Amino acid sequence: MQTLNTSASALARLPQEWRHWINENLARRCEPAVMAAVMVRDGHFDNRLAQAAIEEARRAWFPQLPPAPSPEPRVLPRIDTSSNRVLAGDRQVGIVLSLAAPRVVVVSDLLSDEECDELIAYSYDRLERSPVVADSDGKTQVHAHRTSRGAMLQRAESPLVARIEARLEALTGWPAERGEGLQVLRYEKGNEYRPHFDWFDPALPGPRKHLERGGQRVATIVMYLSDVGQGGGTSFPKAGLQVQPKKGSAVFFLNVSEFGEPDQLSLHAGEPVETGVKVVATKWMRERAYV
Repeated sequence: MQTLNTSASALARLPQEWRHWINENLARRCEPAVMAAVMVRDGHFDNRLAQAAIEEARRAWFPQLPPAPSPEPRVLPRIDTSSNRVLAGDRQVGIVLSLAAPRVVVVSDLLSDEECDELIAYSYDRLERSPVVADSDGKTQVHAHRTSRGAMLQRAESPLVARIEARLEALTGWPAERGEGLQVLRYEKGNEYRPHFDWFDPALPGPRKHLERGGQRVATIVMYLSDVGQGGGTSFPKAGLQVQPKKGSAVFFLNVSEFGEPDQLSLHAGEPVETGVKVVATKWMRERAYV
């Protein structure tokens, strides 16, 4: 993230081209939140610096425009990492790793071997090539960056799915209805998902459509349904972290900051499977009820 000269005002700390860009977009009555998202994405600025610079320019040149509301800390999904083991509803799970930035927690024993096998068998006949969300229109499309096969499940569509969702709710303190249905993904040799973010970029028209259904993806939990011979780890390139698949375990991470800002450190990837097969079940948690 760019921070520049910390002794100057927020606006003065930006390159001249970005100061002009802010003025032009304020004159066009663009939303400050969308402008800040573009500055974070394209200029790699800290979100708070971007917001402060936009507000400073508004006060100086466009006082007739209403000020942008000050961000307030939000309640987010969380896992209690104060103990080595934590109760997740009907099951005790272990805390394996806890990272502050990005916020990542790895847990063990979230699912039993029998539950993993049952979920694999339950979804197997529904697998098809996994799509990605198009930036232009929000439609899903097949892309070379994602080569797995997957199946989307509805919330609570079976007793097994309902039991797992209830366990995730107890583990994270996040209501099941504030989440998409489970997505089961199968990665065979050579399959991967290249570095990407799970949050939706509000500056792009396609992802913006998905924000209408439950708001931002605030957190993700990836549950490993199989062991993998080699490869297939979940990596966080900006944090230098790689989580290796272990049947029944899971990795949880936040996609946004405490103020709801997309977290650039949450960049992650599904590394190529070298030997064996990796099967995971992913749960994306939304900021409000997902419909």
